[in-house]
Amino acid sequence: MRRHSFDLVDYQILRELQADARKPAAEIARKFNLNERTVRNRIERMVEAGAIRLTCIVDPAFFGYVITADIFLEVELEHEQAVITALLAMPEVSYLAFGQGTQDLSIEVRFKNNEQLREFLRSVLPSIPGVHVKGYALVPRILRNIDEWMPPVEEFAEE
Repeated sequence: MRRHSFDLVDYQILRELQADARKPAAEIARKFNLNERTVRNRIERMVEAGAIRLTCIVDPAFFGYVITADIFLEVELEHEQAVITALLAMPEVSYLAFGQGTQDLSIEVRFKNNEQLREFLRSVLPSIPGVHVKGYALVPRILRNIDEWMPPVEEFAEE
């Protein structure tokens, strides 16, 4: 993984974009007494480097998806790719990652009610060949989501 050097100006720009991704570069430039072109160039550099993605974050609760659960799966190796493909196609799955074990997958799912979650756990997942539900945890409230994460300011220090 290639390491890019970012400074405190980049950090300030990122903090502003994190608060409001639609904030104009001109407004960010005024706030920090920078040239607007400098701000635009730095944003473009961070996007091209893969350090940030400018995207839309949908709030599941707004659409009534108030039930969240983390589900831990064990997947038979010969079915792994088919299982991943099936899970990626499911709108209920908001997160999918390999787990610590060689056969483990971790998913986060969203539902409008507990009955939908129950049906997913009892019928949908067991119907996928090679999948075994190891456990799950209801998530009553997410305290920090990926769209709120930032590396520590020290990562942006001048070298």
